[in-house]
Amino acid sequence: MHKYELVCIIHPDQDEAAFNAIIEKVKGWIVEASGTVDKVDIWGRKRLAYPIHKQAEGQFVLFNISLPPAGSKSLDHNLRFLESVIRYMITVVD
Repeated sequence: MHKYELVCIIHPDQDEAAFNAIIEKVKGWIVEASGTVDKVDIWGRKRLAYPIHKQAEGQFVLFNISLPPAGSKSLDHNLRFLESVIRYMITVVD
């Protein structure tokens, strides 16, 4: 199992219930890929450095996760097609 950090920028128009549903969906994908969610840190709404999909701000969430290497590939595939996530980045933690 490797340690990863996943940062997601979620569309700012999501209400609180939809925002929490997206977080739970991502957690479910991580558990489904034989991983664990160590910590979820909600950074809140922040202004973006440049517009993404005509949005000037987004809701940032940091996930500290443990996944097998093959699990990161399936997580990447699922996040790519989730329309509510504007951008995401998965990085390995040393």
